[in-house]
Amino acid sequence: MKHVLTSFALLALLAGCGGDTDSPGAAQPAAPADAAAVEQPATEVAPETDGIISDTLSADNLPERLFITINVRDHGTIKVSFHTQDAPKNVTNVANLAIKGFYDGLTFHRIIPGFVVQGGDPRGDGTGGPGYTIDAEIKRKHLKGSMAMARTGDHVNPERRSSGSQFYLCLDALPQLDAGGYTVIGDLVEGMDVLERLGQVRTGPGDRPVEPVVMERVLVTTE
Repeated sequence: MKHVLTSFALLALLAGCGGDTDSPGAAQPAAPADAAAVEQPATEVAPETDGIISDTLSADNLPERLFITINVRDHGTIKVSFHTQDAPKNVTNVANLAIKGFYDGLTFHRIIPGFVVQGGDPRGDGTGGPGYTIDAEIKRKHLKGSMAMARTGDHVNPERRSSGSQFYLCLDALPQLDAGGYTVIGDLVEGMDVLERLGQVRTGPGDRPVEPVVMERVLVTTE
């Protein structure tokens, strides 16, 4: 049977797993994981990309052109162009986490065909993060290939602040999420075929992939 969800259910899925508060009805998570304490596996594979940034960035002085490249183990590489003008705080946060190696070895823990591929949780279950949230910067629409920040629901997060690290990639245009108020931070410029393949990965309970989908290496570049 084709995977079909109502707009309300789709919003609830993102709203309930975007930060340090778990979804309603689930077990209450422990204190947020410390990003520095997350053990990241070593990797010898990296995309051949020029203009790699190694120093952390400031939201007040972002490069005009800024990209994040995600090498997904056994699947390929996705490249997203950041919206540095429309979401500077969120872009800076995600970029600096990537520069520090926070995302290396983490997984895409939730995949819903025709909806989103979501990752960036150091716990890998949708409840983790670096222990903080980021101001909302809601300006862009959700297009196919858009990258946006997950967050907790309005009932606990009326300011619609973004998760400290969890993000999702849209497998299709999702206007129902525009109404829900999520911060879009970029759009895919390379690897749409890779994203589409990820959207077809076999999943089990909680929309979690049966086999881990690992972000082997995540780089921030100016090219």
